Amino acid sequence: MALAAIATVARCSPLSFPKTNFNPLACVTAAKLILFGMTQMEVSARTAPYGSWKSPITADVVSGASKRLDGISVDGDGRLLWLESRPSESGRSVLVKEPEKPGDEPVDITPKEFAVRTLCQEYGGGAFSISGDTLVFSNYEDQRLYKQSLQLKDSPPLPITPDYGGPSVCYADGVFDSRFGRYVTVSEDRREDSLNPTTMVVAVGLGEKDIQEPKVFISGNDFYAFPRMDPKNEKIAWIEWGHPNMPWDRTELWVGYISEAGDIYKRVCVAGRDPKHVESPTEPKWSPKGELFFITDRHNGFWNLYKWIESTNEVLPLYPLNAEFARPLWVFGMNSYEVIQSDKQKTLIACSYRQRGRSHLAIIDVLQSSLSLLDIPFTDIEDITSGNNCLYVEGASGVLPTSVAKVTFNDEKSEVIDFQILWSSAPDSFKYQSYFSLPELIEFPTEVPGQNAYANFYPPSNHVYQASQEEKPPLLLKSHGGPTSETRGVLNLSVQYWTSRGWAFVDVNYGGSTGYGREFRERLSGRWGIVDVDDCCSCAKFLVESGKVDGNRLCITGSSAGGYTTLAALAFRETFKAGGPLYGVADLNMLIAETHKFESHDLEKLVGSEKDYYERSPINSVEKFSCPVILFQGLEDKVVPPDQARKIYAALKQKGLPIALVEYEGEQHGFRKAENIKFTLEQQMLFFARLVGHFDVADEITPIKIDNFD
Repeated sequence: MALAAIATVARCSPLSFPKTNFNPLACVTAAKLILFGMTQMEVSARTAPYGSWKSPITADVVSGASKRLDGISVDGDGRLLWLESRPSESGRSVLVKEPEKPGDEPVDITPKEFAVRTLCQEYGGGAFSISGDTLVFSNYEDQRLYKQSLQLKDSPPLPITPDYGGPSVCYADGVFDSRFGRYVTVSEDRREDSLNPTTMVVAVGLGEKDIQEPKVFISGNDFYAFPRMDPKNEKIAWIEWGHPNMPWDRTELWVGYISEAGDIYKRVCVAGRDPKHVESPTEPKWSPKGELFFITDRHNGFWNLYKWIESTNEVLPLYPLNAEFARPLWVFGMNSYEVIQSDKQKTLIACSYRQRGRSHLAIIDVLQSSLSLLDIPFTDIEDITSGNNCLYVEGASGVLPTSVAKVTFNDEKSEVIDFQILWSSAPDSFKYQSYFSLPELIEFPTEVPGQNAYANFYPPSNHVYQASQEEKPPLLLKSHGGPTSETRGVLNLSVQYWTSRGWAFVDVNYGGSTGYGREFRERLSGRWGIVDVDDCCSCAKFLVESGKVDGNRLCITGSSAGGYTTLAALAFRETFKAGGPLYGVADLNMLIAETHKFESHDLEKLVGSEKDYYERSPINSVEKFSCPVILFQGLEDKVVPPDQARKIYAALKQKGLPIALVEYEGEQHGFRKAENIKFTLEQQMLFFARLVGHFDVADEITPIKIDNFD
């Protein structure tokens, strides 16, 4: 019977299937029913306390499945290339090419002595670009741009930007200008001031023999993104903004007209300067016919698609919808839509949008002003890239990890006829599908009457175990980073690590999160450390009152801005019994003084006065902390420098609370090395189990020393 059940599950493999009505969620549900039925008939589930369950989803499995996708593109042959970071290689980022023949192995494009990654604005993104068989990429070690042939296998990458003796000038979000044989890209020059570098758009010559200083093309503002050439290379569109705005607050979209000498001789502001509109235009893109499309939130407070009418300098909405067609610009190189047909008969745009915690793939007919949905298994979509009569879609779902799928259309581009996954961040995850906890989107009341917030709740799930009916599971609540960001209900093995051991897990979209429009996003304005903390506490209380979790075993975690919310919740509320922040902010004044240029003025909008900075800094309310804390910090972090963790660690240690600090050499803002991902996960769980859970973990983990406890 066990073999029959496994065979039934295997036939549900979703890696390649032609029918769009495939339902991977039903597949996992069926697998669970089969296995649950099997356990009931053959061996009843073992009864053991929540949190003590044994699971095959180990920390080694999680860290090995933590490949990150940092961009996709298509070469001149129509083959897909993707950029993946590999924890097994200390987080090295490598460009990989789709094999010529199905079934063959993908090919690494990046030589072993290189890594494709930019440090522009610290968060990077947009580290490479492809035109035909020519690749230009940013090399991590020296941050120089290199040109590489995709056709000549043994052709080494050659530098095209000067050697400044170190990684002091970074580049991102570049495009080719074939008219003048150059590469137009955002540049961040840190040579004079590393905390306040000069950001420009520059033109880099593509000849590698006589390397010249890049030519300044566009300058004068604090930040630039999305330089995009029109089809004739006669016009360029770009986004710019200045302090104190972030790119989701207010930006401007410009178009520059390029002279015969290659300079901009005329500029027109398309969007962002009209005092009647508070907006943040983003993602400009030219159609093959030379039409300019972009995304902004000027009318309804949601990022929607618009078209520029050049003759009158007007902008027109394509299909108004209370949904987000874009994401906040934390990284360069985002690509939320593609013009897939542009002729006399039709202009069609393939796009994705977010509505009530779910992504949708759609086609907009510009002339008809109509939108039609496409049915694919992804419920979460990031970037999309156009191929030959297909789309390459980066997405995921509650049962599919982050993946790249080839989505093939019918001739009318009205229906999906094939869906095939080409890359997966965790290709072996389906071994564990019978253990998966499926996300439940919950809406809960906040402290403000009439206002709700949202979260993805994952109940404990392990078909081998059950707890006693009297017991409620411990809860780990996660507060996402940003804070202007959104958590998404997708398969993440680091979440399943907890739920398969008997923990409940909830990922909160507090007020201030994206995905729900500008009004929801601006709930956090002037109230960071209040609204986010209140919403996280309200979510935990909602789950306790719903009978889903144990109110005496509530733990909280989060990284970066989520780490600040974690520390603030522990300092200013009494909801949680322990916390485990990752590179969290303890001192807001210190953050202003030490953080990088991109976010250096963000606190002016998020917090407010100097008095607010002081009062909302957890380090200034150490006396209010009352529970154990474990801290994790990268020693090369320039966004939240290590002194933040060290300062709160020393204060809580002196206060006498159980406290531990784990520091990682060579890690920046976010852990990329497999061994550190594993260690963080294991030690966080063991810490909570020892001090809050009151159970023994099933895994063999050597505990670190906890001050004021061991």
